[in-house]
Amino acid sequence: MRLEIGEILIKDVQFGEATKVQNGVLYVNAAELSTIAGKDDRIKSVEVFLARPGESVRIIPVKDVIEPRTKVNGPGGIFPGFMTGVEQVGSGRTNVLKGAAVVTTGKIVGFQEGIIDMTGTGAEYTPFSKTQNVVVKVEPIDGLKQHDHELVVRLAGFRAANYLGEAGKDINPDAVQTYETKPILEQAAEFPGLPKIVYVYMLQTQGLLHNTYYYGVDVRQIVPTFMYPTEVMDGAIVSGNCVSACDKNPTYIHCNSPVIVDLYSEHGKTINFLGCIITNENVTLQDKERSSDMTAKLVEFLGADAVIISEEGFGNPDADLVMNCNKIERKGIKTVLITDEYAGQDGGSQSLADSTPLGDAVVTAGNANEVVVLPPMETVIGYPEVANVIAGGWDGSLRPDGSIETEIQVITGATNELGFGFLTAKTA
Repeated sequence: MRLEIGEILIKDVQFGEATKVQNGVLYVNAAELSTIAGKDDRIKSVEVFLARPGESVRIIPVKDVIEPRTKVNGPGGIFPGFMTGVEQVGSGRTNVLKGAAVVTTGKIVGFQEGIIDMTGTGAEYTPFSKTQNVVVKVEPIDGLKQHDHELVVRLAGFRAANYLGEAGKDINPDAVQTYETKPILEQAAEFPGLPKIVYVYMLQTQGLLHNTYYYGVDVRQIVPTFMYPTEVMDGAIVSGNCVSACDKNPTYIHCNSPVIVDLYSEHGKTINFLGCIITNENVTLQDKERSSDMTAKLVEFLGADAVIISEEGFGNPDADLVMNCNKIERKGIKTVLITDEYAGQDGGSQSLADSTPLGDAVVTAGNANEVVVLPPMETVIGYPEVANVIAGGWDGSLRPDGSIETEIQVITGATNELGFGFLTAKTA
């Protein structure tokens, strides 16, 4: 399966009479966008704001971040199962407004939502302080239950991103990136001298607003599945969860997974990248055993020499991560784990809720319990008072002057477990 990503570089975003891309600027008709995003009887109001890099703007609480995309040619459409039918995606040409993002906000749904600061200390931790953000503030009707509230806001964000993405359909892209994965037997034989690598892509599926979707299906309902990596890059996986902001994978990050991009960059050079196995993060021990057994079986069946395993979230999903590691390693297949840490504010606590001696190759995205002070912003889009209840904050986190003392857990993407962030380490 061969996918071309046409990158249209967006250097600024402005309101305008018509939604269009011109000379690297995304112009947005706010009234039209709010009407399209708000096409749902369960929505009371939609407001549209702009937040650019370096501006004194805070967005709180952040629900999802979505990259505007449009299908130029090939089967399917963007966000299949939601915006289009369920025809398989991952081939043809997709144009992307690279550097632009839709950010959804509104009243808090669950306590695990996030903050994006466009300048100051917080901006140093989130990748979305560098994007030209179109912020869609969605207010559902009164009395809506939490799951329906989350669904309404999610769909509004997809409609907004789909609408903006259409502005790039007839634009000649600034660059075109090409990614290809062939049928498995052909792919495995293509580079016989290189190690065969599979990516085990753990998705958040614990329920209670902890859901991820594949072609519109809650991944909690599926068994581990082998897929073309290009499907991910074409919007087959979307976020539908309210997990801690620091290591949540917004839809934007799924579509731009640095793990997949980096594996493709080494394909045919140092590795033979066979593809992705998506698997769920479960609640019960029985479900964890079933999924990890099936994941290890798929890895073995594909003839992989090594795998990369990433997780989303922490605590309960750490057990899924360790089970996958143990069972794959016991088949003689090497693993590399990607996670983050909750080691306490002093860094002295156990980093993961589970561990194994076989997990001897681990990449960490940082300690989410690190405490920072976010300075006050001139403009706040959303509801600043949720800083006192959001995961990583506490009663009194929001100070009278508008600054916030909090763990970096509240910052969207701060310790992202796909590596889509800024934290790094160095030896003393």
